[in-house]
Amino acid sequence: MIHVHRKYRRYSDEALMERLQGGDASSFDELYRRYSRRLLHYFYRMLNGNEDKAQDFLQDICLTLIEKANMYNGKGKFSSWVFTIASNMCKNEYRRNGKRVPIDCVNLDAHAICPVKTIEEAVDQSSFQDCLHKALYTLDCNKKNVFLLRFQEQYTIKEIGQILGCAEGTVKSRLFYTIRYLSKKCHHFKKTFEV
Repeated sequence: MIHVHRKYRRYSDEALMERLQGGDASSFDELYRRYSRRLLHYFYRMLNGNEDKAQDFLQDICLTLIEKANMYNGKGKFSSWVFTIASNMCKNEYRRNGKRVPIDCVNLDAHAICPVKTIEEAVDQSSFQDCLHKALYTLDCNKKNVFLLRFQEQYTIKEIGQILGCAEGTVKSRLFYTIRYLSKKCHHFKKTFEV
């Protein structure tokens, strides 16, 4: 576990990147503390439950942050910038490896679509999550990416457009068709998604 000095916790992500560009290695430790779990979870979902590959991708993006910190120009939010890199890594992986790896059972308790109140609802929620992940597995990279950035990472439509380098209308369209597709695949659960 990386030890981070408390003073670094008060800095914004952008200020930490500026310090990292100046050679302050402890700034990276704080950024790692803030983003490693989110990025690992994102990679895990984008790579269809392949934990080893998700760990490798996390290490690769950490190396990029350290070795190429000067690529960040400070004009936008750090979180959008780092997820742009993560998204591009996944797109490149999809291009390199045309095959999809089998999805494992995924537990999304931290990112549940709706709260669970009873045991019956918990079972239904778990079954719904399983159905959702199997349906996500069948999507192409762009649609899966839009869905995860919106519902897992909680980015706005505008932020997703910036991360993926496309117009807001394109994001909305992809999200609309993805939600419609997922709703059809999981229709027997009568769950709804909100954009």
